[in-house]
Amino acid sequence: MVDITSFLCKWEEEALDITKRQMTKIAREVGKFTTRMLKEEGVGTAEFDLVHVVRKNPGITQAKVREILSLDKGAAARRTANLEAKGFLMRRPNEKDGRSQLLYATEKAEKLKNSKAFVEAMYYEWLEESLSKEEQEELARLIGILYQKSKEESKAGFPNLTKRFLEKTDVIESENSQKDLEKVLEKESDHE
Repeated sequence: MVDITSFLCKWEEEALDITKRQMTKIAREVGKFTTRMLKEEGVGTAEFDLVHVVRKNPGITQAKVREILSLDKGAAARRTANLEAKGFLMRRPNEKDGRSQLLYATEKAEKLKNSKAFVEAMYYEWLEESLSKEEQEELARLIGILYQKSKEESKAGFPNLTKRFLEKTDVIESENSQKDLEKVLEKESDHE
């Protein structure tokens, strides 16, 4: 099994990403700013993620939310209770089993979605002010192409990226194994 940290360091050295991950870095800064602004409304990032899952899946169970967000039972229960107390979520009995409850987003949660989109749009608008109208249009066109490719790969379960990752990690692993073997042979020849 490959050491993921070593792999990522080696990959970064060899990476062909001419943008130097600047899209990721911009998105991270947008996220920081958005988080700061959402805190004004009393919602943290983790809570917003939970609200988003419920908004996209009305009538979802807390167990399904835990599965989607990879949360433990206690964390999901605390976040759900906090969001319900703040008025972002409501629970209704599950008529199918009578035991579980179904989660629904409130109107307040819908407004929260709009405020997040507004903050993000404002940030991008601010960034784009440094570009001419033509550059803004070209940027939008190119990002549209990348977004479409990314969305298609995501919907398919990331088959191409998974294959590429596994191939790269196998190469790194075999290179590391070869280097380790060379070191052992070198040490053995030193002792002779």
